[in-house]
Amino acid sequence: MNLKTYKKLIAKQINQDFKSAVEIVEIPISKPAASELLIQNKFAGVNGGFDTLLCRGEVPYVNLMPPFDLGVEAVGEVIAMGENVQDFQIGDAVVTTIRGGYREYQVIDANLALKVQQATPEVLTLIPTGVSALVALEQVGEMKSNEVVLVTAAAGGTGHIAVQLAKLANNHVIGTCSSEAKAKLLRELGCDRIINYRTENLNQVLKQEYPNGINLIFECVGKDVFDTCVENLAVRGRLVVVGFISEYAKNIEQITQPRLYHQLFWKVASVRGFLMPHYQEYMVKARDRLLNLFYTDKIKVAIDPTQFNGIESIPAAVEYLLSGQNCGKVIVRF
Repeated sequence: MNLKTYKKLIAKQINQDFKSAVEIVEIPISKPAASELLIQNKFAGVNGGFDTLLCRGEVPYVNLMPPFDLGVEAVGEVIAMGENVQDFQIGDAVVTTIRGGYREYQVIDANLALKVQQATPEVLTLIPTGVSALVALEQVGEMKSNEVVLVTAAAGGTGHIAVQLAKLANNHVIGTCSSEAKAKLLRELGCDRIINYRTENLNQVLKQEYPNGINLIFECVGKDVFDTCVENLAVRGRLVVVGFISEYAKNIEQITQPRLYHQLFWKVASVRGFLMPHYQEYMVKARDRLLNLFYTDKIKVAIDPTQFNGIESIPAAVEYLLSGQNCGKVIVRF
């Protein structure tokens, strides 16, 4: 291997804007130690919301001082390894999900790499994105069968997996989206009721068509969508906050309205937050189940067709994701 250095993306300063916070640095490729792998990354998954919040210093459980590495999930191939590594071979496809996925190469402890069949973008939609959907629905949302489940931002990277998992559990699934292209994807995934909120009023549709309310809501959008969802919860309904993409790149909206318990108390409903780092004990089982569902064609993975190539394209990919245009998972190719 002739390469001596590689490029990675770091946050050089805390800044409200992702683009202004980041810079590309070139660093030497280090030789793997006895129990380490050297991986050439092929693809990285883009988590625009998390990336932006990190760069703004607004992720409470991560207290980072710049400069720090960015990116999470990456998939690539093993190109060198230390003498104590037993379970891997040169050329193996591996997924990694530690902080620092926005890099062309990485040296990592072999225990932190997961072997997969191929280094394809699809596995990055399952790990950790799909894993989050599964754990959020089952552990936090207590998903059952024969219920009404609503997924907001249903054509996004996490949402389109949540739709399929809710369908596999024999539920009636409603998905919200913002374009005909996204509605088409949701139809292909078997979504029972698709609400394009640009052409239909979400609150009106839910009130008219689901007068008994919604049993389980997988909520990724925030703002008015969140308010509408809370208002339409069924008796004993559960709303899981998986994100609030409408506010990631903006200042937090101040609201003045009756407190949440007025909405929840009479319906004995609940609103619960979900973050994967607090549910790590479910990770391995969920990951294995999802890969199995994928490899046996029980779930489909949607990769956004927009091409982002190289480290230089990551700020544009983050911006694209935050603009809500994506259909499926946004991926950067190296």
